[in-house]
Amino acid sequence: MSFVPPGSGWPGDPADPDTPVAHNAHEVAKLAADSRTPSDLVARQSVCRACPRLVEWREQVADVKRRAFADETYWGRPVPGWGDERPHTLIVGLAPAAHGGNRTGRIFTGDRSGDWLFASLYRTGFAVQETSVHAGDGQRLIGARMMAAVRCAPPANKPTPEERDTCFPWLARELALMAGTTRVIVALGGFAWQAVWPALREAGFTLPPRRPPFGHAVEVPISYGAAPVTLIGCYHPSQQNTFTGRVTADMLDAVFARAAALGTA
Repeated sequence: MSFVPPGSGWPGDPADPDTPVAHNAHEVAKLAADSRTPSDLVARQSVCRACPRLVEWREQVADVKRRAFADETYWGRPVPGWGDERPHTLIVGLAPAAHGGNRTGRIFTGDRSGDWLFASLYRTGFAVQETSVHAGDGQRLIGARMMAAVRCAPPANKPTPEERDTCFPWLARELALMAGTTRVIVALGGFAWQAVWPALREAGFTLPPRRPPFGHAVEVPISYGAAPVTLIGCYHPSQQNTFTGRVTADMLDAVFARAAALGTA
């Protein structure tokens, strides 16, 4: 088997052998809508098999592996949201990395983007450790939760529009379950910025009629009921962006320091 079976004892595995599995878009929508708690939702996210191309790719990667991780067992399943269940700040990315979250079972864990991200979250008070390398390493988020627009690692880091739309109910439902305490949403990259907008509307947030263009540190005032909420854009800490200086540690810190200030105001 080229992926970790539910209930195998993997650190932080939210599912068990009886967790219901979605095999198509209709079943994703039903299982997401029927999830009453974050634990129900992330368990169902973590066993989804609705997108054949993504299932094949993530399991192939888990079977073939990268040479540096040849002796490791890969997660090889969808990577669910994780973190505080009553967060004031949500961090939304594109999708797990093939040899990052798809290997470790936790979004942004075990890859270079995560190294940059967790270091910044630690400096700004959102994480208890400066690094995160695997799901059982003791890392914990403080007042924050991470999730991805697409829960499976896609080939070439590019999910198709159909795959994005199939995964949409998982994102919208997670946003809805977190909405009561959420005051800030940080979108990492342009794809996440685009994907989170309709999901926020579906989750009950009030948005401006038009989505502003994505940009680093761009802020959009939105709301949930009477509560003010701020959507913030942030360049993704990908290797391409960090190597070229498009995003720096100071730039990341400024966004998350701003998020911390807004979230705890």
